[in-house]
Order: sequence, then C-alpha cells, then structure tokens
Amino acid sequence: MRFTPLITPDVLHKEFPLSSEQKRSVSQHRTAAQHILRGEDERLVVFVGPCSIHDPAIALEYAARLRELSEKVSDQIFIIMRVFLEKPRTQFGWKGFLYDPLLDGSYEIKEGLTASRKLLLDIVDIGLPIATEFLDPILPAYTQDLIAWGIIGARTSTSQTHRQVASQLPMPIGFKNETDGTLDNAICGALAARHPQLSLAIDGEGRICSLNTPGNPFTHMILRGGTEHPNYDYLSLSKAIQKQRLYGLDSRLLIDCAHGNSQKDPIRQQTVFLSALEQIQEGNHLIMGMMVESHLHGGNALSLTAPCLDWPRTEKLLLWAHQALKDPSKALFQCLIE
Repeated sequence: MRFTPLITPDVLHKEFPLSSEQKRSVSQHRTAAQHILRGEDERLVVFVGPCSIHDPAIALEYAARLRELSEKVSDQIFIIMRVFLEKPRTQFGWKGFLYDPLLDGSYEIKEGLTASRKLLLDIVDIGLPIATEFLDPILPAYTQDLIAWGIIGARTSTSQTHRQVASQLPMPIGFKNETDGTLDNAICGALAARHPQLSLAIDGEGRICSLNTPGNPFTHMILRGGTEHPNYDYLSLSKAIQKQRLYGLDSRLLIDCAHGNSQKDPIRQQTVFLSALEQIQEGNHLIMGMMVESHLHGGNALSLTAPCLDWPRTEKLLLWAHQALKDPSKALFQCLIE
C-alpha cells in the first residue's frame, strides 16, 4: 500500500481556470438543461459521444464535428457531448482516462487530472455542453464546474455516497437503473439526492471536511435496459412512469440507447432511438431525450470500452430526427436503418 499526494482542486483550478466567458457558457448550458428537465424547453435532449475518452486529440476532433452538427439542429435538439473520464468495472480492466491516461497500467492520476481538466476546458471553448458520469466521490471537486449534466451509473445508483454527491452538485443528475433492469434504486437515488445531506468531502485545499448539501431538485431516472430485457418499449416505459409516480418522483425520463436496451449492439441503438422518438411524437412528453454511444468510427475501432455507433450513422440519425421533429408527419422508419 502506498499513498501518493496529488494536486489539490484549488491548485488545478488555478493552473486551468475557467474564464468569465466559459463560466457564462456552462451556466447557460445548465439553465437550458434545467428547463428541458422541467418541460419548459420543448427541445429533445440528446447525449452523444464516445463510451469513454482515451485520446484528447480524437475527442476534440469528435467535438468539432458534433458542434457543427449541433448548430444545424439546435432549434429542435439540445446536444450534449458525452465525456466519460471514469469507467466503472464489474471485474477488472481499464478504469478510464482520468486514472490511466497513458493506457499502460501506470496509473498516472496526477497527469490524468490535469489532462482531463484541460480537455473539458477545450470542449467548453468549442461551445458544447458536457455530460459525464461521476464515479469517484472525490473527483467532482476537480471537474464539476465544467459539467452541464451529470450521471450516476447503474452500479452506483444504490450507493448512499453517490446520492450524497448528487445532492451537492449544481446541475441535473440522472440515475441509471441497475444492470439487471430493476428501477427501484434509481428512483430512490433520485429522490434521496433531492434532500439535504450531511456527508464527507474534500474542499479546494484537499482537506477532509463535513459537508451540508442543499439537495438537488434536478434529479431523474435514466432507463438503460437490463441483462435480459430492454426497457425502452411502450409497455416498459408505462411501467417505469407508473412506478416512479408511486414513489413520488415526477421527473421526465432519459432513454439510454446503448447497454441493455441495445443488448450492446451499437447499430441497434438506432432502433431504440427511433422508438423513443416515435413515442414522443405520439404524445409521451415524459421522455425528454436519448443517450447514444457514438465515435468517429464504429464498433471498437476507436472505443476501448463498449462498441459505438459510427459518425456517419450518428449524423444521419440526428439530422433525420431534426426533420421528423420539424415535420411530425414524416415516417420515422422510412430510410434509416441499414
């Protein structure tokens, strides 16, 4: 066992500060996210990007393309880039860019922290809102000021620690249902995070402190399917809506098109996406949007973790959705799936 001192959040923030313009951009993105979650902004929200980040240059190339696409569809679709720097592991494997940025098992976490914050700043400069999964409860102190929308993953929605973290974060937070498809812990997580919490945390100087959190009113559930069955279909969504109402949760829902809903087949994400869009057009306005794992090239050509939808299909999917939202009479399944 070996303890290695790391850079403190304050020092990292001073080395890579947010400019006043960047702060304004993040604040505007968070406000738009809150309005969508409340149903005050009728645009579809789409989280799109790599399953995980491993190369900043490739991530920025993707971000530049996504920004150009976002400008084309922004009247109907609010695009958020997935920038997942940590990866939960059920067993063993690479834990993400922030932990092992050199991809060689050296775990240069200080370099990972620095490179991650720099990448996030560059993406904010490009003009995209950022979504990430919060895995380690210490790390939000280093990056949360750059994030527009946060996620608590399927393996941590049950965790009291992560519910406490979500309670303090100043942006919408989605809780994914568990990997077996059950919904209860995601619903309870979203509800618990809405209440004030007392927890342990580090401050900007790296000191362990007690933290009284105010509660986060912008929490919701993400449906990501399960090991045996998806949960994006009409019946599953009806059951999810009914169950969260029984618990007292009134938030809109996000559909994860990957994972259990696509049974890890990246091409099937298109089917999930279009099904959710069709249900929205039929009047289910509790669906606020979808999440798509996408990269410049398909499958695992660039993704070190889960296989992704390639860029041409991603672009076609979102442009088609934009047209369908502008013209609800358009047949959704007319020409997309190849």
